[in-house]
Amino acid sequence: MSGMGGMGGSGGIGGMGDVGAIGDHRDRRDRGGRSPLRHLPVWRAGVPYRSLAVTPLHDVTSGEPVAEVGQANAGLIARDLAAASPAQAAELAELPLGDRLAICRRAAALFAEAELAIGFDGETQSPEGYLRDVSATTGIPWSLARDNREKLRAGLARMAEVVDGLTRGLPAAPLDGDGEAGAESHFQRQADVLGAVLPSNSPGVHGLWLPAPALGVGLALKPGRDEPWTPLRLLAALAAAGCPRSALSFYPTDHAGAAEILLRCERSLLFGDAATVRPWRGDPRVQVHGPGFSKVLFGEDQLERWPAHLELVASSILANGGRSCINASGVWLAAGPAPGGSVSPASLGARAEAMAAAGMKDFGASPQGRQGTRTRQGPGRELALALAERLAAVEARPLDDPRAELAAWPDPAAARRVSEWIDRRLAPGEAEDLTAAARGGGRLAEVGGCTFLLPTLIWVRDPGHPLAHTELPFPFCAVVEAPRAELLAGIGPTLVATALTADEELRRELLACRAIDHLHLGAVPTWQVSYAQPHEGNLFDFLYRRRALREAGLSMLGMKAGG
Repeated sequence: MSGMGGMGGSGGIGGMGDVGAIGDHRDRRDRGGRSPLRHLPVWRAGVPYRSLAVTPLHDVTSGEPVAEVGQANAGLIARDLAAASPAQAAELAELPLGDRLAICRRAAALFAEAELAIGFDGETQSPEGYLRDVSATTGIPWSLARDNREKLRAGLARMAEVVDGLTRGLPAAPLDGDGEAGAESHFQRQADVLGAVLPSNSPGVHGLWLPAPALGVGLALKPGRDEPWTPLRLLAALAAAGCPRSALSFYPTDHAGAAEILLRCERSLLFGDAATVRPWRGDPRVQVHGPGFSKVLFGEDQLERWPAHLELVASSILANGGRSCINASGVWLAAGPAPGGSVSPASLGARAEAMAAAGMKDFGASPQGRQGTRTRQGPGRELALALAERLAAVEARPLDDPRAELAAWPDPAAARRVSEWIDRRLAPGEAEDLTAAARGGGRLAEVGGCTFLLPTLIWVRDPGHPLAHTELPFPFCAVVEAPRAELLAGIGPTLVATALTADEELRRELLACRAIDHLHLGAVPTWQVSYAQPHEGNLFDFLYRRRALREAGLSMLGMKAGG
């Protein structure tokens, strides 16, 4: 791709006087003497750069401007990445692993507790200001922003544990410099800089690229349109903690600029919907993070015990506002007794006891059943009805309410389009919105000047129905029954699966299922991942390759052919 270095009408550093300025701190007050918006700058190898091309950020509640984000064009990015010198890359890579981990530990405290400079003119952001900014432009409530801040802080603070998990306990020596001469194997870096085209859905997603500096690899980050705050604050914390600034680049840009990052970085992470990631699937330089389609799976042996699992399922759907790829968008059930079939008195008694202990009403008994027969709805339908009531109880609240669980939509029109898209796919006998019936109203809500989509649970009869394979950026889930023999063949790609079963045969099939990336056997919600086990891909395997290494003296005297 070196032939693309001349792209764009603007030159590189030193040739862009008509586009922006490096280190230009002139007073930019307007003619009325008012202070300008905070300008969040491009970082070019750690140097703040003020672009004249900007994108405004607005408060989702008031509509008022919050900041402006400098934009890097594709030509600037291409020139920067092509001009990076080996010495610049070595500045980070040649630090001992212990020093890089110490930087991460210091950055953890700075990210969570310090006043950090993020604006071009030295404007700082406090920890509380970070929460306010993230909430204002993404619609995430303060409570979820705070939870995600803590998750990122803990990831940095425990980076030694993260690296140990990624490398499967590899000693530090192979990660110091380019490897360890004299060993039987050698770990070679595949990239000096990790590119990342990032989303706006949740601050927690940044934990996936965060180990790169600890692994000796620099960063070139394109933030999501609405959420530059988290990657910029993380870079500022790393720089303040002693990470070489030359290893840290921040490129807010458009689609063309994002493509330059993916083309020019030898390794990159790409986040996006199915259409965004499709052209890059199969490119070995790009690790794709598309929709997760995570699921909770019930074996037949656990269907009658669904009341014991209800909160785990609800948590898998609701956590983090339902905005993550590791939230459950499907609950798949190995088909149990058919609706209207008979259920043993022992099963009924056990289920009734579990429901009473959980304070639930009986969703299974039909009017005939209450008159003395043993005819009931199937346990899958019972689970769906109880789950719908649980989800329907979640209300939209103002973003600063500590009880808030749902995120607002920055674009209200997009929320309406999504809601209408769901409704067009509902049909009696095929796909039914159980939460609408449980709450007695629609899913669109207006609270505190913001637009929300309320949690939605769909009962889907056909495993091939499109809503059974849909992921949306709010708590949306389909409950699907499938014959036991067809369950795993029908689930499709699944980032995280929580499997609730003690059936040893099904557990063996789950372990062999290639559709599942991350498997939880037992009562572990889909969103719960270990620091030592990345939920998607392995950054060390992506950034390094292992090759055989043999070292000997320089003389061949005494050696025999074939020896």
